[in-house]
Amino acid sequence: MRVVETGPTGTLSDGDLIGRSLANPACFAVIFDRHADEILRYAHARLGPDLAEDVVAETFLAAFARRDRYDITRTDARPWLYGIAIRQIGRHRRAGARRLRLLRSLPSEPPAEDLDGRAAERVTAQAMRPRLAEVLAGLSRDDRELLLLVAWAGLSYAESAEAMGVTVSAVKSRLNRIRTRTRKALGGTDPMAAEEETT
Repeated sequence: MRVVETGPTGTLSDGDLIGRSLANPACFAVIFDRHADEILRYAHARLGPDLAEDVVAETFLAAFARRDRYDITRTDARPWLYGIAIRQIGRHRRAGARRLRLLRSLPSEPPAEDLDGRAAERVTAQAMRPRLAEVLAGLSRDDRELLLLVAWAGLSYAESAEAMGVTVSAVKSRLNRIRTRTRKALGGTDPMAAEEETT
């Protein structure tokens, strides 16, 4: 739970602040301060720098307009905000498709001198990048968004389910299907192994 010091009233959750913002709209600024950077990083990863700030602005404007529908018993607004951001990103799909095409067209970079013992890992990752972009482009829009929520945004299965408006069981099933497909396409490599270990 993310909280903010509010002096004599103690600490307030996101739900408390959103509830208070109905009478005092300035309280919603704290929600922006808490979560805008995280949503910006996610939008940047999905769309690149040109549209990321637009997505953040659109997300928080939409959230502010819909704050009366927020379930204030939910103490963390991140899944709700990610759900809104996903819809905004959907409106910019052409930019996302351009980004994937660009990623797919990038040549693998030649290996640099191994100064820190990790050059081989970097070369392998760079060589896989075009193929991974191709695999991502082949996923359905919903599957791609789910994968990126877990792998890039670091949301839990429950938080991803809330953001996508599906059940946790559906998230697990879809991620298993995505993993199997991706592993096969990458010759047996599971790009989400680290996320599985920490989820």
